Amino acid sequence: MASSSRRSRVMGEEARTRTVNYRIVHFMPGRVRFRVPRLARDPDYARRLQRLIESDSHVTQVRLQSAAASIAIRYQTQLASEAKVREHLICLIQAADVDEGCPSAAPSTETESGDWSELKLPALATLLALCKEVWRLPIPQSMVSASVAVAGLPVAKRATQSLVGKKKLNIDCLDLIALILSSMQGRWLTPALLLLLHELGDLIRDRTANSSTRRAANLLSSIGHFAWVERNGKQQVPIEEVRVGDTVIVYPGEQIPVDGRILKGTAIIDEQKLTGESIPVVRETRQSVYASTLVRSGEIYIRAERVGNQTRAGASVELIQQAPVYDTRMENYAANIAEVAVLPALFLAGGIWAVTRNPARAASILTLDFVTGIRVSLPTTFLAALNHAARHGVLIRSGRALEKLAQVDTLVFDKTGTLTQGDLQVVGVKAVTGRMSEMRILELAAAAEQRLTHPLAEAIARYAQLQKTRILPRGEWNYELGLGIRAEIDGETVLVGSARLLKQAGIHLDCFWEDHSCLLEDCQNYPDCPISADASLIYVASQGQFQGTIQYADPLRPESQQVIQTLLDQYGMEVYVLTGDNPKRALAVASALGIPPTQVCAEAFPEQKAEIVRQLRDSGKTVAFVGDGLNDSVGLAYADVSISFGNASEVARETADVVLMNNDLNGLLDAIAIARETKQVIGQNINLSVIPNVAALSLASTVGLHPLVATVVHNGSAIAAGLNGLRPLLQHHYSN
Repeated sequence: MASSSRRSRVMGEEARTRTVNYRIVHFMPGRVRFRVPRLARDPDYARRLQRLIESDSHVTQVRLQSAAASIAIRYQTQLASEAKVREHLICLIQAADVDEGCPSAAPSTETESGDWSELKLPALATLLALCKEVWRLPIPQSMVSASVAVAGLPVAKRATQSLVGKKKLNIDCLDLIALILSSMQGRWLTPALLLLLHELGDLIRDRTANSSTRRAANLLSSIGHFAWVERNGKQQVPIEEVRVGDTVIVYPGEQIPVDGRILKGTAIIDEQKLTGESIPVVRETRQSVYASTLVRSGEIYIRAERVGNQTRAGASVELIQQAPVYDTRMENYAANIAEVAVLPALFLAGGIWAVTRNPARAASILTLDFVTGIRVSLPTTFLAALNHAARHGVLIRSGRALEKLAQVDTLVFDKTGTLTQGDLQVVGVKAVTGRMSEMRILELAAAAEQRLTHPLAEAIARYAQLQKTRILPRGEWNYELGLGIRAEIDGETVLVGSARLLKQAGIHLDCFWEDHSCLLEDCQNYPDCPISADASLIYVASQGQFQGTIQYADPLRPESQQVIQTLLDQYGMEVYVLTGDNPKRALAVASALGIPPTQVCAEAFPEQKAEIVRQLRDSGKTVAFVGDGLNDSVGLAYADVSISFGNASEVARETADVVLMNNDLNGLLDAIAIARETKQVIGQNINLSVIPNVAALSLASTVGLHPLVATVVHNGSAIAAGLNGLRPLLQHHYSN
């Protein structure tokens, strides 16, 4: 109760002493929506406010609706409390009035990942050391030593934190000791170069970080933002304000914002993004409808039964957010190696110092840690591969995704819109023997369906245009939602639609196909039936007699068969199909692609897809999931690697580790080839980093090695490995 009343106070809060009026209309952890009346009447203020808030380091997403005088903001809460961040945002709302700054909600103790300013101090120290020791310029020794000391402070801080906080020696401890011993000899170029290369490697590694935290924050906002409700008339309100029991009105072309039952009206609803069903369905009074589905035609009134996170779509997002959270940075192989190498290196250096009393030889051993080459080359390799993939139209969001993609042995595909094109297409016309010609059937159907916005009507119109069919004028006509159309064409009464439409008109559907008598609705059970197994039918009648059918389907992508065969034959992968579509169409697609029926799961809801992916992973497989709809987003989240398309639903695209920006499955083959070659390059880089340093370490331990020579070997191997890691950028083509 205390929390509820506190929320009520905040929700009703009005700015009293501010120059810009505002009101908090909704908030939840990490998200707040303000009503700012000035947004509706002052475009310049709206632009300033959006720019100001988007530039703030705490903010992950801004959605500004000027017409509704609304701004919704998502923000990070790690650096400051909820109340502190909201107060900071209120300050920005006021600051935009005069376009001035605002105090930060919390001081940031860390620089942004990828901030190249981190290289300035090591680069300056290296330049000064070169000028002093190589080019013999008259630079004060104190200036060089001070620059190296300041540049080395981050290393000292990390080493101290590891020793004091974790009671553990790490690679930073080795680096710090090597820096101190080298500096004791008055050789500033060695520690300066060491600092510069290490900082460069860390910076490149951090720039391959995955931005999944920001992407996860965008998921809910993609489901819908506003809804029409009946409250003292019709009102448009933010989706967050819709309550259970409200009557929600949905018009043609709009997304349904809630789960509920239809109180009034009939509509054709496209459920593809939620269920994977490629063919729109008719929903009538008392039937259930779901959030995120699209009303193609008709107007419906819905009693809201589940809203927000409680809807089926919202539950899918919840599952995504509860999915296993991976380390989004590339795995730091060097750190793992360093944990094993630190103590032996220290003991060896200590022994050499005890025997020779020569700190230079001890510094040489500590310098030859062979971890630097790995620290520099692996991130460089990943970054080069990610850039190379992007040039092929494949966006791979992180080094981790690239690593996992190289290990994938099982691929799970959604069907609709992934293996198929996701759009209805006419695949054939069949005429009843001895009656009307197939061309005449198409001519009448196209004339009846002209200018209708139903997906099937559009498919018939496209096919008629492709066949160069005449479009006859249409006389009086009547479209019955969910049944079809009755029209006067060329002096004939034509019916185009479902079997139920024809039966209601008293038209008998018995017919003969190639001398085999059958009932048309069941004729696909007959072996000689010419109807395609994966096609659906629309029936055409004229002058009171059944004339024939138009077959339509969601056809395969042109590249699907070749891509699946490559995955099966060349890569030896297991391929599965998971779809919300019906079993007949799912099995027909799998059969056409050579996928065994035992590896097909139809009528699968999002939670079932997630469970199947989990089972495959638990059996020891490395699983990649390929999908494009909201119903696929849970499966995408639970896979080892998630893959989607550039034109996929926003949720699927934002969930995916790999996005095929050209919307072509051939990009998947490119991505796998790049990942596997990257894995080979990484193996080469480890050898380039380890072998020269191990050889030099042997010399340093026996006959001795000058610290500068050790640095050249050490840094030279790191540079060689780093350059080798850039090879993907020099390649122009990957053969599949």
